Amino acid sequence: MPRWGYSVKFRDESNIAKAMMWDVPVHPKVMREVAAAIKGMRLAEAKAFLERVIEKREAVPFRRAHGKQAHRRGLADKWGWPIGRYPVKAARYMLKLLNNVEANAESKGLEIERLKIIHVAAHKGITLKRWMPRAYGRASPKNRVHSHVEVIVREE
Repeated sequence: MPRWGYSVKFRDESNIAKAMMWDVPVHPKVMREVAAAIKGMRLAEAKAFLERVIEKREAVPFRRAHGKQAHRRGLADKWGWPIGRYPVKAARYMLKLLNNVEANAESKGLEIERLKIIHVAAHKGITLKRWMPRAYGRASPKNRVHSHVEVIVREE
């Protein structure tokens, strides 16, 4: 059996709530950018931000995986970085994970309004490898990369 766990450990876990999602069908590069954008936000603020991303009203800054990406309006003013995208699929999965951690915090007895995201990480998951036939007997790889995402919130 595989062993799994969170990438950070805490001594006192009485005022934190955790959630994890495995095999999210989104590339880890995209999930990393969404995770970096919401880290440090309050839970309600992060959920509102992700809903605006899903509606394509606000872009996510792409700081590391930004090759040949377009500039987006309003990014340089808010984030200090003009390059970004609207990762709708990644935002949907991250919003689902934030709803999950909110339910975990509520069942633990924490106040929802005082929750702040202190840790969020995206790790590389499995890669489903397939081959697409091409002309002249050749084949090209067609990989499907997945992510593992974890989020930890603390009551402040």
